[in-house]
Amino acid sequence: MTPAPSAVQTPKPFKPRIFSGIQPSGGLTLGNYLGALKRFVEKQDEGIETIYCLVDMHAITVWQDPEKLRQQTREGAAAFIAAGIDPARSILFNQSQVSAHAELGWIFNCVARLGWMNRMTQFKDKTAGKNAEAASLGLYAYPSLMAADILTYHATMVPVGDDQKQHLELCRDIAIKFNNDYGVDFFPVVEPLIEGAATRVMSLRDGTKKMSKSDPSDQSRINLTDSADQIAAKIRKAKTDPEPLPDTAEALKDRPEAKNLVNIYSALSGQTVAAVLVEFAGAQFGTFKPRLADLAVAKLGPITDAMNRLMTDPAEIDRTLGKGAARAEALARPILNKTKDIVGMIRSGSE
Repeated sequence: MTPAPSAVQTPKPFKPRIFSGIQPSGGLTLGNYLGALKRFVEKQDEGIETIYCLVDMHAITVWQDPEKLRQQTREGAAAFIAAGIDPARSILFNQSQVSAHAELGWIFNCVARLGWMNRMTQFKDKTAGKNAEAASLGLYAYPSLMAADILTYHATMVPVGDDQKQHLELCRDIAIKFNNDYGVDFFPVVEPLIEGAATRVMSLRDGTKKMSKSDPSDQSRINLTDSADQIAAKIRKAKTDPEPLPDTAEALKDRPEAKNLVNIYSALSGQTVAAVLVEFAGAQFGTFKPRLADLAVAKLGPITDAMNRLMTDPAEIDRTLGKGAARAEALARPILNKTKDIVGMIRSGSE
């Protein structure tokens, strides 16, 4: 029987804390940079405590080659650092080094309802046209582990793209149900941070689809490891339409490829979409694309160079992730221990 709270409680203030993670399941793209890494750096500079994670436990919800997973985890860490994340100011680690994620994930599996999980559209999308019964239980329970990733640090804000918003809503539902079930005000109800013109960067080959590292066509994306020549060539070949650029954002509504390229320019330059269109109104893509290519090379080139330097010393990357994991563990363990106490689990030293 679920105990009822003895009295209405005033929610306690939680320390502002940002958590977010990226899967190390393939090379990171321009979409990852504009939709996540660039924003992570900006949040780090706002003076809010920031925790960033390579979510390798999520990565293995589909089979991964072990050596490749290690390599991609290091590459992801190198991308964070090269983009401007300072491991001394932010906590940077890989998820599997902090066992609290898995332990709290199981507790949340017992809080989340099957009906909630059945409504998660990403599982349906990832198994569409396939035998869903052959998918791993981990892939199905992915959103519950994501809730644990966030709440084991009492994070209050999560930068997410639109495609993860439903998972964050589930995290909020889990926090609310746990608090109600046990008559506590222990887990914060986390807020999404969805900002900026390019929070959802689209494919260079199809403006209706998200830019993805899993797309079979390498021409659909700009990888953070691409050379200047590769970046320029991909932008030059990016799908567009024959119309010139308009002078208002509204006129881009039914032009997905044009809208995508303008959004990318906006995010890379720091200008608003309106300002970009004022500058390029009436221009053909033969004029716009070279300017976009130059901008992308100027912004991404230093990141690629820094990543390449960092990847020459994988042992140093591992040490950085280990130090970050120790700091993450120091935050997570007391929260996990208190969760166990609330649930009624006996643990050593809990008297």
